[in-house]
Amino acid sequence: MKIKHLFTAVMLIFFSFQGFSQDSLMVDTPPAGELPAAKEEIERDYKAYDALAPSRAAFYSAILPGLGQAYNGSYWKIPIAYGGLGIGVYFYINNNKEFNRYRDAYKDRLAGRVDEFTVNGQERVSDDGLIRAQRFYRRNKEISILVIAGIYALNIIDANVEAHLQQFNVSEELTLLPNMNFNRFSGKTQYGLSLNYNF
Repeated sequence: MKIKHLFTAVMLIFFSFQGFSQDSLMVDTPPAGELPAAKEEIERDYKAYDALAPSRAAFYSAILPGLGQAYNGSYWKIPIAYGGLGIGVYFYINNNKEFNRYRDAYKDRLAGRVDEFTVNGQERVSDDGLIRAQRFYRRNKEISILVIAGIYALNIIDANVEAHLQQFNVSEELTLLPNMNFNRFSGKTQYGLSLNYNF
């Protein structure tokens, strides 16, 4: 019983909001030939449809990361792109330096020379440890390259998708509303969503 009362209250509130929104639209209807100020402003905010804008933005980002974001007007994304690329480059350089360090020590040890991990004739790192360290830093170098390539690709994809979405119609004429139908055969209420486009 409580569920029925709750459902009735929710539906009354929902329909009262719908009625209010329809009344406000009816009152604000301008004379024929004139556009309401809000609609003019919305139309000014939309960019004119340009089929090549997404590919142009992706091309700009492929040439120089962040340039496609600047073309789209999303300047705040440029530092994020360069920050991600910078972090990937930093880790690549650091892992490459450590890899070369352990590789040179291993080469010196094989040639019978004293390496930096041998102190007073005692080896602080074994031959096996030097080999494992080389594998570890080589793997980290490869992961760093994948991170750089991934962020570069995401930069291009982001510019392309954003250019597509800037031309997407988000006017109030396109609505998604809840829908309730009464099934005459089963006697049960069916709920759903309806997509409405007003011409």
